[in-house]
Amino acid sequence: MAISPPAPLVGAPLSDRLAATQSSPVRELLQIAMRPEIISLAGGLPAPDTFDVPGLRAAFDEVLSGPDAIRALQYSTTEGDPGLRDRLAAFMSKRGLPVAGDDLLITTGSQQALGLIASALLNQGDVVLVEDPTYLAALQAFQLADLRAVAVPSDEHGPDPEALLEIARREGAKVAYLIPTFQNPTGRTMPAERRAAIAEAAAQAGLWLVEDDPYSALRLEGEHQDLLAAHAPERTIVIQTLSKVLSPGLRIGYVRAPRALRGPLAVAKQAADLHTSTVNQLAAERWLATHDLSDHIAALAAHYRPRRDALLEGLRTHLPEGSKLTEPEGGLFIWVELPDGHDAEAILPRALDRGVAFVPGKYFYAGEAPRGTLRVSFATATPDELREGAARLGAACRG
Repeated sequence: MAISPPAPLVGAPLSDRLAATQSSPVRELLQIAMRPEIISLAGGLPAPDTFDVPGLRAAFDEVLSGPDAIRALQYSTTEGDPGLRDRLAAFMSKRGLPVAGDDLLITTGSQQALGLIASALLNQGDVVLVEDPTYLAALQAFQLADLRAVAVPSDEHGPDPEALLEIARREGAKVAYLIPTFQNPTGRTMPAERRAAIAEAAAQAGLWLVEDDPYSALRLEGEHQDLLAAHAPERTIVIQTLSKVLSPGLRIGYVRAPRALRGPLAVAKQAADLHTSTVNQLAAERWLATHDLSDHIAALAAHYRPRRDALLEGLRTHLPEGSKLTEPEGGLFIWVELPDGHDAEAILPRALDRGVAFVPGKYFYAGEAPRGTLRVSFATATPDELREGAARLGAACRG
């Protein structure tokens, strides 16, 4: 069983930007991973058994049977429903950054936010600085916008601030895209000292910072970490989402932007899709009105914690000697560095033949990628399945 490497989309006539944009290997892997014999460590999908189906059904019923039914089925404002924005602002404010509802723009998932930022701030050929490695779908969004992603050397704490400053000045970069907390793909978290240093480097370079923050609420252990934006509020755009903590099917993300950028982002949103689904926004607001999101997330952490621990245990037991693992305090991912001589892309077909899927690390790099890296997720399998998946992965590494 094998998977073909993603290739540029082909077929005439296509725009140059689409032809140069690669298909996501994760999406292709997920098609294979849906087979019942496969234990999937590949995707970052939230666990389906954490979805509050009764609560969301009741929220939609309330919206569609009450006085807001007509409004729910009508066009709405580009910025988003005021009630939902207020509730999300209150939640974001608990994370070290005071936010008002008017500071937020509701987006159709956090992925759309990346496209809006590219449209509002950047021109064809502009440089976006990224971590090394970084989120695969962000690289896709930047490719589609005809931008050039340039990697900043990173260590276990995130990007090197001095390198960020030097590369920003050399490349004339306007934006740095960062995932400071429980990063995808590595699971690492940037400590407070590094966040402050990154904020200072961005100020010296004149950079806008884009803080992608889908995972920070999913803390499994350790102390709360303030947002990067708390160190540079007038320089940082924060992207959050309900996808990982409530439901990805709602397609509700939200962006907190400095005042100077709110209007331009709203114009970009108007051009993209006018507004995010009204009925979904109102249902999300009703759910948030009747549920404590913090309590819900605490239950999610209790669900994911034993799964993370089981996968770490299995990987330590079965991977080749000398392998290195991140030990994330939250999020959904573990990053693996295999010893010299191992090639994750070559291992993948053997792993699929043994009934386990993962994502080779090469797809997460804007620059040259080391061969022996890979990403695994503990989100959707049971603890026993995760241990078994680690054993199958170890067998595939041995050949």
